[in-house]
Amino acid sequence: MTTPNKYSRRIFLKRAGLASIAVAGGTSMLAGCASGGGGGKDTVSGGGKDKTADNPFGVDAADPLSVVIFNGGYGDEYAKFHESLYKKQFSDAKISHKAITDIRQQMQPLFNAGNPPDVLDNAGAEAMPISTLADTGQLTDLTELFDADAIGQEGTPIRDTLNPVAIESAEYAGKPMVLNYALQVYGLWYDRALFDEKGWEPAETWEDFLALCEDIKGAGMAPMAHQGKYPYYIQQVLMDLAVKHGGPEVAYAIDSLEPGAWKHESMKMAAEALLEIKSKGYMLEGTEGLDHIQSQTRWNEHKAAFIPCGSWLENEQKEIAPAGFETTVAPTPLLDGAALPFDCTRVEAAEAFVVPAKAANQAGGLEYLRTMVSKEGAAEFTKLTAAPTIVNGATDGLDLTPGASSAIALIDSGGEDNWNYYYAIWYSPMDPKIQSAVAELAAGRLTADEFCAEAQKVADETASDTATQKRTRP
Repeated sequence: MTTPNKYSRRIFLKRAGLASIAVAGGTSMLAGCASGGGGGKDTVSGGGKDKTADNPFGVDAADPLSVVIFNGGYGDEYAKFHESLYKKQFSDAKISHKAITDIRQQMQPLFNAGNPPDVLDNAGAEAMPISTLADTGQLTDLTELFDADAIGQEGTPIRDTLNPVAIESAEYAGKPMVLNYALQVYGLWYDRALFDEKGWEPAETWEDFLALCEDIKGAGMAPMAHQGKYPYYIQQVLMDLAVKHGGPEVAYAIDSLEPGAWKHESMKMAAEALLEIKSKGYMLEGTEGLDHIQSQTRWNEHKAAFIPCGSWLENEQKEIAPAGFETTVAPTPLLDGAALPFDCTRVEAAEAFVVPAKAANQAGGLEYLRTMVSKEGAAEFTKLTAAPTIVNGATDGLDLTPGASSAIALIDSGGEDNWNYYYAIWYSPMDPKIQSAVAELAAGRLTADEFCAEAQKVADETASDTATQKRTRP
């Protein structure tokens, strides 16, 4: 199976400003006990009222609506705002709001029993594999949503108001099944106020980055921390270095499970660079044993200058960051001979919202998503979370935080050079094994060659598994 190709790659990237095709995959125990039905039906459950311009799905205002939100880096305050917008139109509707972190553990039994919520934010480490849900007919086809008029823009379908990556990332087997709502920007985060005070500036080349690390270390601060208990954070640095050196083809080969992809010269160079940070004492002592909150708190305390993360960081740390702390993102520096420029990064459409096929109020679920992608709904998300959404122009005129403004600036500067990788979503059983190898590498317990060999072994095992659906990148 190949990734969607609704737009040519160059046109798509030029319009989107990023290379993100977040088609989900992987296998799950859901497949063994799920019942089909619903996806792609001509009508939706709930509703029953006449469809109008203001009520394109025929929502019955008396029908209750159940919403489940992943309570992660973005919190759930934005969802409460979206629910208030829904209530303005359907004042009689009773809305059940639930914010949780263990999505799979709590939601899987409901899906299996045919009693899922009407809207689910299927995100976080415990998210359910979208591919399995789609394969077994458990998701509502969102074509009707994308074809509906945007709120306040009569005659303009929602699909025309969104960054093209939203449409691309929605598709599974030719049908839109998921609304990936947030544009997540990855990079090395630092305190702009501290750097201005010290006269430091994020480095563009690896040589200059090492020199900067030496200056930072000399000032009594660790140059870098990472969320050691969750290796995918430091893995981002590894992947940044490799892809920016070898070009997007490095990520394409890994995603496509090509033989030898993890042994690419650029990946080995990236692994050696990560080891260099460790061997020169530039990592915060003990960071390998810290979780995300512990390491990020130490970063907020200026015990480390840089930390790798995504654009949810500023919101996640807002209760902990001291006054005057200016959370800012910088691109990962370039290894010598890099194919991509400095000012690009990994960007993805994420935070996957779905309307289950067996939801009691599918019509209300679709209307809730329509509320989310209104300019008012998207602007409030950014105000509350300091993160951009897929809605075009929703941040225009907003007084943005340092994190949000730097993230949006990086999306714009990277343009068509921004990139993403998808193997962790497509082949979910493979991901923890790769993360384990990354953790060993970051701790200095594997050499670069040993890491590449271990990662390639995992990829080869996945490629040879006949039960695993394969996908390829263009």
